[in-house]
Amino acid sequence: MPAPNARTIPATPGTARLVCALARALPARHAQVAVAESCTAGLLGAALTARSGSSAYFNGGVIVYANAAKTSLLAIAPALLARHGAVSAPVARHMACAVRRRLAATFGIAITGVAGPTGGTPRTPVGTVWLGLAGPRVQCARRLQLAGTRAQIRAQAVRAALALLAEHLV
Repeated sequence: MPAPNARTIPATPGTARLVCALARALPARHAQVAVAESCTAGLLGAALTARSGSSAYFNGGVIVYANAAKTSLLAIAPALLARHGAVSAPVARHMACAVRRRLAATFGIAITGVAGPTGGTPRTPVGTVWLGLAGPRVQCARRLQLAGTRAQIRAQAVRAALALLAEHLV
């Protein structure tokens, strides 16, 4: 039973169902995925590799929680971080492109956000998450404004990232 003050997660396709669909679709298209995660700290990679045989479509991932890690591991320019902030469309897109290139994947997915309960600002409140996706015919960023506990926000971000990838595989 959730805590009395916890908000429920909006109805979205289950993570396991999305992973199952991606586990079929990615190999069928001879496609691989790589992830760059900040606020989810490895949850997206864990979801994608929960199934046996995931090495057929998952190349790897990086957790770039601190800005210094984003700069050193994904070559995000400090000026870009200073101008737009780590939780922004340009940074999410750059993360996705960089991890795709660095891990030689067909698709790169990135998640950066503020999962809370602290860390929010008026410009970037708790629950703000940016997803980035880079692939052969796509380079995009999508803003989410999520609600709930830290765990709920992170889980919703993972589901949304999986759904974004699934959208671009059809």
